[in-house]
Amino acid sequence: MRVTNGMLITNMMRDYAKNMRNLEKLQSQLSSGKRILKPSDDPIAISKSLKLRADLAYNQQYVSNADNAISWLEATESALKDLGDVLNRVRELAVQASNGALAPEDRMAIADEIEQLQKHVVQVGNATYAGRYIFAGYKTDKPAFVEQNGKLEYQGDSGKIAFEIGVGNRIEVNVLGGDGGAEIDRIYDVLERFKNDLRNGAEGNLDGYIGEIDQRITQVLSQRSEVGAKVNRFELIRARLKEEELNFTNLLSQNEDMDIAEVIVLLKEAENVYRASLATGARIIMPTLIDFLR
Repeated sequence: MRVTNGMLITNMMRDYAKNMRNLEKLQSQLSSGKRILKPSDDPIAISKSLKLRADLAYNQQYVSNADNAISWLEATESALKDLGDVLNRVRELAVQASNGALAPEDRMAIADEIEQLQKHVVQVGNATYAGRYIFAGYKTDKPAFVEQNGKLEYQGDSGKIAFEIGVGNRIEVNVLGGDGGAEIDRIYDVLERFKNDLRNGAEGNLDGYIGEIDQRITQVLSQRSEVGAKVNRFELIRARLKEEELNFTNLLSQNEDMDIAEVIVLLKEAENVYRASLATGARIIMPTLIDFLR
């Protein structure tokens, strides 16, 4: 087969373009730090990366959910602590009021303090987290309690709010303000009756309030204990999710990232090849016989 000058030049240009593309790819890998620049570079690795990125996104969402759940529970725990403080103070007042030696003005002073504590109970019952009423069940957009005619009416429902922190793993976080929960309306009722009996001069009924208040204290402590246990659980889950996030990130890096030292060596080799192709091309594109006949 006759080899013409045009064939030499065509082959040289093809190899030259190939070397140029290889050099450009290595330069892009070095500047980006990524081994895979487009799906065709490694389809299997791309598929694995997509799966890892999806897992990482889910994991990050679970971490965010755990953070929000902990914040919700901490807000609830703070509110329950306030209720406990109110009840402890009311118990002190009940013990004091049960002493028949109190003067009428002292009884009125105790009644006035209880009235202020009632207002605080209402405020605590309508506590919010991120603009949501924490004791209202699903009805978080409206106040959980409304005062009507000397009673505290529960406006929420029995809905349980849960946060997802894993595939099929949901944990309830809210405490109801009504029956089966903190029962804030019953706390208000005890204080209302106690206040009225003090102002009306009742004597025999006052001792019984200590037992009622103790029941309310026990109920609040029970809810507070459950909230504390859930906070601990969420913190353990969050720590595990953080470890998984680090693991996913490392796997993604191993799958996608370049070994910088290796790519520098490859880039240097590609530069040498590219320079050699230029030198070879200069020798191929030589003067022809026509140039000597001019």
